[in-house]
Order: sequence, then C-alpha cells, then structure tokens
Amino acid sequence: MDSRAEISSFLNSRRARLSPEEAGVPLYSGSRRVPGLRREEVAHLAGVSSDYYARLERGKISGASREVLEAVARALKLDDDERDHLFNLVQITQRRSPRKKSSNRTIVRPGIQSVLDSIDTPALVQNARLDRLAFNRIGRALHSLPADGSHDQYNYAQWLFLDSRAKRFHRDYADAAHNVVALLHAATAQDPYDKELIEVIGTLSTQSDQFRTMWASHDVFRYRAGAKLLTHAEVGDLEFGYESFELSTDPGLVMLVYTVEPDSPTADAMKLLASWTAPAFTEAKDVSAEA
Repeated sequence: MDSRAEISSFLNSRRARLSPEEAGVPLYSGSRRVPGLRREEVAHLAGVSSDYYARLERGKISGASREVLEAVARALKLDDDERDHLFNLVQITQRRSPRKKSSNRTIVRPGIQSVLDSIDTPALVQNARLDRLAFNRIGRALHSLPADGSHDQYNYAQWLFLDSRAKRFHRDYADAAHNVVALLHAATAQDPYDKELIEVIGTLSTQSDQFRTMWASHDVFRYRAGAKLLTHAEVGDLEFGYESFELSTDPGLVMLVYTVEPDSPTADAMKLLASWTAPAFTEAKDVSAEA
C-alpha cells in the first residue's frame, strides 16, 4: 500500500464531504467550483499556510508535528476512528524500518473456543482483514455453517460482496457493506504489509463494482457495538445487537457477540434454532437419515 497516496486520498475525501456551513466557514457570493471545503479554507481553520496544507494533502507528511495533525483533524471534523486512521497512516509513512510481518492471526486457541462455546447467543472470532476463524454452535446455525466447525473459516468481506446469498441474509445489506469497506480501510492503515489483506482488497476491487465504488469513499470504521438485521432461511427475520471485544491475549483478534432482547420474536426464533442444533437432536437426525 502506498501510504502517501492513501493520506492524499483520505484528506481529499474528508475535505470534499464537509460543507462550509458545517465547518463554520463564511459564504460569499458566487459559485463554488469544488465540493466541500477549499484547501485554503481547511488551512485557515487549522492555522497553517495554504501551501503547507496543500503539501499535506499531497501526502508529503514528513516533519508534520502532532499538533498540526490534530489541528487538521479538528478542521476536517474527523471522528475518533478517522483521526486514528490518519495518525496510523502518518506513522506508517514516517516509519524508518517497515514492519513487514502481518499481525493478523489465523489461529484460535482452544481456550478462546471454550469461551465461545460457553456463550448461549451467536458469537464468533475474526481478525482485522475479516477472516472469520471460529464460531460457537448457535453462531454456526445462524450462519448456516456445518455444526462440526469444518467450514468456520472464510473471509466475510469476500462472501458479502461476491456471494448472492449475502443480500438475502442481510436485511441491512447497505449498512453491512459500508461497514465492511470501512473496516478494511482501517485495517490497511494498521497493517499495510499484510499480503493476504492486499489480496482480499484486490480480489474485491476487480470482481465487485460496488466494492470498488465504495472503496473510493475512504470511510473508516471499527467494530464496537451496533445492530444487525438478518433473515435466516428457516426461522425468518431476526434482530440482534452486537458487542465487540478485542482479545488482549491474542492481539489482532476480535470476538463478536450477538445480543438478543429477552421475550422478543428473535429470542423465540433462536430458541427454536438452538433446539434443532442441540447435540442430541443432530445425532438423532443423523441416525434417522442413515436408516
């Protein structure tokens, strides 16, 4: 990944989305030839010269102080994720000896799998490039995966954009797609030398027009908490909350746990799905199938 080009594109995209009214910039008569703010307006808000900001937006970030970058972040009204993304990109650019070994783990320890298995709502573990690595039993059932865990590992981003089943599964497909692209953008700034991540983005860019268009937006996002609206082929429409937990003992891995409102239609549906996937039920089903 060319971090200077990423900085340039990111700053340009954040400037283009910010209106003068939102930034508190006075409007004068006459038409504006650029969407959003002009470079000189951002420079004024950040307290730097127009020439200096133009250099920053071209990715020439060497020597930029933290104070200047903080001022630019405030001028562009970056949220916490966007600010962190900018600083990650700057750190990569200024790093003298690039860290070339990926930090994206692909192995889930037995202890982590035991934690997953102790949770009675859908739960899974994934890494920053959205390789899904492990599920609990009810999580496999929700995602229509084999109960034995043999197909737990797959790349969620590629599935979402390249598998026709994704739009049937996600009632909130537009939000899910936006979040996935934003997560991958954030991942590139955290680990730009991850060859597998680069391959995922390259595959999606060549095979999905939708992904390629959304990638150009340069939005960034990190899992924390939110909602998921899904449709399961057997139990119908489902509505979950979710919480994310970075695994401090396994850097690079995140556990996602879906939450269910008690006594809700989703809670009833999940009880039904859980009864179908209980070990005794599946063993009896296998025996009857052989008979």
